[in-house]
Amino acid sequence: MKKTLLFCSTALFLATSCVDSLDDYNVDPKSATAVPGVTLVSNAERSLARTVTSSSVNLNIFRLFVQYWGQTTYFDESIYNITTRPIPGSFWTALYRDVLADLREAKKIITVDPLISEAVRTNQLAITEVLEVYAWATLVDTFGNIPYTQALDFNNSQPAYDDAATVYNDLVTRLNTAIGQLNESAGSGSFESGDLYYGGDIAAWKKFANSLKLRMALTLADVDATKAKLLAEQAAPNVFTSNDDNAQLVFLSTAPNTNPVWEDLVQSGRYDFVGASTFINRLNTLNDPRRNDYFKLAANGTYRGGAYGTNNNYASFSAPGDKLEDPTLPGVLLSYTEVEFLLAEAVERGFAVSETAASHYDNAVAASIEQWGGTTTEAATYLAQPSVAYATAGTSYKQKIGNQKWIALYGQPVESWKEYRRLDSPTLTAPSGALSALPLRLIYPVIEQNLNKSNYNTASSAIGGDVVTTKIFWDKF
Repeated sequence: MKKTLLFCSTALFLATSCVDSLDDYNVDPKSATAVPGVTLVSNAERSLARTVTSSSVNLNIFRLFVQYWGQTTYFDESIYNITTRPIPGSFWTALYRDVLADLREAKKIITVDPLISEAVRTNQLAITEVLEVYAWATLVDTFGNIPYTQALDFNNSQPAYDDAATVYNDLVTRLNTAIGQLNESAGSGSFESGDLYYGGDIAAWKKFANSLKLRMALTLADVDATKAKLLAEQAAPNVFTSNDDNAQLVFLSTAPNTNPVWEDLVQSGRYDFVGASTFINRLNTLNDPRRNDYFKLAANGTYRGGAYGTNNNYASFSAPGDKLEDPTLPGVLLSYTEVEFLLAEAVERGFAVSETAASHYDNAVAASIEQWGGTTTEAATYLAQPSVAYATAGTSYKQKIGNQKWIALYGQPVESWKEYRRLDSPTLTAPSGALSALPLRLIYPVIEQNLNKSNYNTASSAIGGDVVTTKIFWDKF
């Protein structure tokens, strides 16, 4: 036994004597030590699409805020209890850590990558910049003032918050620069199949970037009409022109790349959501052809919504529709439908874009119906109704566009909530028992209050208080 032990100890000595330290053993030969920039961009695109598409009550609760859905067993989110679980923190982290941090690191890698040409490098950096602008704008639209110039710095765990309007103006500048850098000439290239949205199609990215610019222009319209007009008129000739242009991620049928709504509605085995009567009653009144795509029939053979802000019997009301139970349903970031509504608004504001407000409005409604599987005939019939036709659908353009945009952006809950706040249409009211009025922003994450307290206090004071009823800077009416 002693000889055996001596042999073993000698062998151990020989085995370890040729390495500098035990760190040499802590290397997984199957794990990558260097990550290509394209991999980080792909992951950021996936995370971004999942974040804005999700229906998880732990992350994206905006379908509830705009009263598309009611809840069954639990209804905390429908009465605006967003602090029992770290909901604001989850949305914040998803964008900062899972999207922006990856894009920032991707830029560093792409910048020094010796294996790509300068033309390809320029396009890759421009695409990455467009994605960053989208994510930053979403954070501003959700929280207001945010860490920006000092954010994403590993050496600074307590970044200062930047003024939201200042951030937005800088994002517009960055977006303009990126648009100018996108180059379609032969040999320029980009990420190709690593780009999950457009497969590296630079022309498509130009349309997306200009459509995002149009969105940001109209977002600013009530606070800086002159700037909004300039930006909208610059962007309008180069925006989406059909549903084929939509910025979206087509999910797969197998995990882990399925649509997160399918995961919540089907894979989870839970029955947490039904359509809210607020929304379904409007669809019924208008005989909307999207009803059968948005929802299932209730047990009584009708489209029936549950009460918003309380618990509902799942079996008694219309559940989210079969299309939402498709794991491959695309997650949409920005749609042709949205672009046409923005152009209609631009015309009403006196911006020099082509066609009439009515024609853009009609295009938007028709595109939404067709996007969800409807026909041009259904769209024409729907638009012919006095309660839908642009000339007679409301008393103001914000009301007309806002009501139909609310219906059309069913698959874009983050943007739907933003447009509800900006256009003040439709008219939604908080349910009885709500902890506040209908939220106009998310409060800052608890971790910011605990670990970045001084900057948190400054930011909260600057926006008028870290409460859900504080308006974002562009929400003037």
